[in-house]
Amino acid sequence: MSHNSFGHLFRFTTFGESHGPAIGCIVDGCPPRIELTEAEIQRDLERRRPGQSRFTTQRQEPDQVKILSGVYTEADGIQRTTGTSIGLLIENTDQRSKDYSDIAAKYRPGHADYTYQSKYGIRDPRGGGRSSARETAMRVAAGAVARKVIPNIRVRGALVQIGPHKIDRANWNWDEVDNNPFFCPDAKAAAMWADYLDGIRKAGSSIGAVIEVVAENVPVGWGAPIYGKLDSDLASAMMSINAVKGVEIGAGFAAAELTGEENADCMRAGNDGAPRFTSNNAGGILGGISTGQDVVVRFAVKPTSSILTPRDTIDRDGNETTLITKGRHDPCVGIRAVPVGEAMMAIVLADHFLRHRAQIG
Repeated sequence: MSHNSFGHLFRFTTFGESHGPAIGCIVDGCPPRIELTEAEIQRDLERRRPGQSRFTTQRQEPDQVKILSGVYTEADGIQRTTGTSIGLLIENTDQRSKDYSDIAAKYRPGHADYTYQSKYGIRDPRGGGRSSARETAMRVAAGAVARKVIPNIRVRGALVQIGPHKIDRANWNWDEVDNNPFFCPDAKAAAMWADYLDGIRKAGSSIGAVIEVVAENVPVGWGAPIYGKLDSDLASAMMSINAVKGVEIGAGFAAAELTGEENADCMRAGNDGAPRFTSNNAGGILGGISTGQDVVVRFAVKPTSSILTPRDTIDRDGNETTLITKGRHDPCVGIRAVPVGEAMMAIVLADHFLRHRAQIG
């Protein structure tokens, strides 16, 4: 598998750099005759787009997507997929490459500069080049296509922790997620986070976060044992997102503190013939196969490495030096990771839907 591609039957490949002329992706495996418009993809991109609040980077990118291939407008005026590769493109319009001229020969701590240079012997220092989170816009675009493949499944994400401050799950309200700049389901926590993050931002620093993504209406049976596990593919998908340093399914790491009695998701007879689970510590997946419950994934995002505080580093010649990162950066990159996590969940589920259909019929 190419290191620029993800997925099996539903598969996408991205291209482009942070400060290049454009970014784009090719989506393969989308079934034919699915209604798909640029406006539908744009809706998801709007949620990830930078510059929408003081808590994200002020880079002003419209992220206007163009469908280049893979759709056709039929006689009834409806645009549908043709079953061929879907080409998507977003032009970059607000690059400030000069912000990176002073650090082109220096390795930014916490970034991929050193590893990228060591591996390839060349790198684009402007905004991180290929390793920039700018690439995630194309994941969101591909995720919008994936949602159309699995229209009965609802995928939603929320920010559940910034720094040490967690939401109160008793206040969880999905309707609140789009009513604040944090994708936070707890209105009280969102108000507190605003003051907290203002302090982080004004200090020129950054902070990490935890995102939770939930998929509802996933039927029982998706995934396979051992190397085709639904949860292992979800973990791979979330770990592939920039700055992610931890992933958990269901109870996750908290399961280590539970007894067998507490952790077991007991079953009772449901009215519809399917079992009724009394809890969901497994996160909707057992033995790598979906249980029919909500699929629940959380991932931890590290603090943005681009901060205004001087830090010790070395340059390409091995000389010790200090570095201050200029430019426009997210004080908490985890905020805009919410729609990216949703997209990766949708992509994995679309892939497993097609794999299940191919195997079972």
